[in-house]
Amino acid sequence: MPYALFLNDAKLSKTYPTEADVWKLARKSGLVVDVASEEDKPTPHPVLDNDYEIRACLPDPQEDPEQNQADAERDEARTPQI
Repeated sequence: MPYALFLNDAKLSKTYPTEADVWKLARKSGLVVDVASEEDKPTPHPVLDNDYEIRACLPDPQEDPEQNQADAERDEARTPQI
């Protein structure tokens, strides 16, 4: 099942093949923060800022999650690392 980034019920990102792909996009966009560990989790873990969520969803009819991922990887390779 593909995944995307949501705020409330609004889909904010393209659809990607895996949840990990969307986490990578969210990190790159500055939407991920590390928080102190919770009682049931032994170490700090990444969470999304504010009310953002990553959810499973169906892609839009004209959308190809695999192509979106390939485009994101190509764009990342073109971006100079500072």
